[in-house]
Amino acid sequence: MRSLYRRQLTMMVSIMLVSFTLLAGAFMLLSYRYIIGETRDLAERNAGYVSSFTSSYYLQNRTIQSHFYSGYVASLARISNSHIIIANPDGGILYATDGWNFYTYENNYLPPDLVGDVMTNGSYNGMTNLGGIFPERRYMAAMPIVTDLENLTVIQGLVLVSADATNLSEMWSATATIFFFSAVVVFLISVIASTLTSVHQARPLNDMAEAARKFGQGEFDVRVTGYEGRCDEISTLAESFNAMANSLEKVESQRAEFIANVSHELKTPMTTIAGFAEGILDGTIPPERERESLEIVVAETRRLSRLVRRMLDLSRLNALAEHSVTAQEAFDLTEVMSRVLISLEGKITSRNLDVEVQMPEDKLMVWGEPDSVTQVCYNLLDNAAKFATPASVIKVQITKKDGKAHVNIRNLGATIPADELPLLFDRFHKADYSRSMDREGVGLGLYIVKTILGGLKENITVTSEDGVTQFSFTLTLA
Repeated sequence: MRSLYRRQLTMMVSIMLVSFTLLAGAFMLLSYRYIIGETRDLAERNAGYVSSFTSSYYLQNRTIQSHFYSGYVASLARISNSHIIIANPDGGILYATDGWNFYTYENNYLPPDLVGDVMTNGSYNGMTNLGGIFPERRYMAAMPIVTDLENLTVIQGLVLVSADATNLSEMWSATATIFFFSAVVVFLISVIASTLTSVHQARPLNDMAEAARKFGQGEFDVRVTGYEGRCDEISTLAESFNAMANSLEKVESQRAEFIANVSHELKTPMTTIAGFAEGILDGTIPPERERESLEIVVAETRRLSRLVRRMLDLSRLNALAEHSVTAQEAFDLTEVMSRVLISLEGKITSRNLDVEVQMPEDKLMVWGEPDSVTQVCYNLLDNAAKFATPASVIKVQITKKDGKAHVNIRNLGATIPADELPLLFDRFHKADYSRSMDREGVGLGLYIVKTILGGLKENITVTSEDGVTQFSFTLTLA
């Protein structure tokens, strides 16, 4: 498997190679054309100067064999680092420069095609060795020597200026060398920078991969640290990873607690049932106490049944949680609350409790799933009756406000500590005070309430001050 570093480095190197290749090609072409263009322009200008100068000599009836003429042409050739050739109209070479020297040539002729181009087109430029006159190819620019005599144009000869192509090649090679040297330096710097950047980017990803591996092996306390100060996607990813880790750690903690609580809740009644059953079988329990023992076994069996039933309720709620909103229908909330109060009449009466009900006389239609809302009301009223002070009053209030039905269930009893309030809706959570008062509960009632209302996109709150505990939830009016 190729690492992110290798992939990024390969991509960067490929991009740079392609870019430098295209840039080098364009640079070489443009620089060569520029150098050739500059040489051509200089040669053509010098040819023009010599042509005009020579033409003026002919018009003044002065001979080009003079020292002044030869000195001027030789000086121009020297300054421009070129050779200058003077030829007659048929291409016969008259004079040629070599540095400061001015030579006379005999029986040497320029190539006929070059002479023809000059005479026909008025100029010539290109690369040639003049048919072997020069040992190497040189850049040439030629112009005719033209004089006007009494409105008659006469071609007196031609001027040819040659530039050493070797110097051109050397100049171009030097320029290309500088370019390629610079390109290599830039390439190395880019590779180093890309390497450092890739390593800088890959390190946090490797750290996160290692943290994820450890997390998958059960080390739930692992976190990605050291990137908090970075204001980029890496820090965002690290924060998201840590948030996910915190959530998973919490879920795992709840799962472990859930399993532990289930095991505990199942173990206690099963141990009791087994103990009394064995006692009856082996005669440890006398016959006169068998009925009492069997009643305990029945009670524990019922408790075990309630626990299993609550577990099945949880499974059903979790399976239908995502469908709760779409399965809603309109129903009368006052009718549901009345039926729940009637079903709990026995428990309320047994504890000598009074119920004060304040709700609309007419129907109060709300959206929800009737059976689930019935269970919410039952669990909350059962909880209130269970923990209310005997002979006290339970208050049930239903009001309408801002398109919502607000349900408040209040009882008088022990004050729930503030740090316990957020935990009341957790699975199997039972506060210390409730453990002594509620020996039949399994700590799932309020969790089921929270789950049902959460599926309906509703919320529930709880307050407990000065012995008054109140649960409040809302339902959307139909």
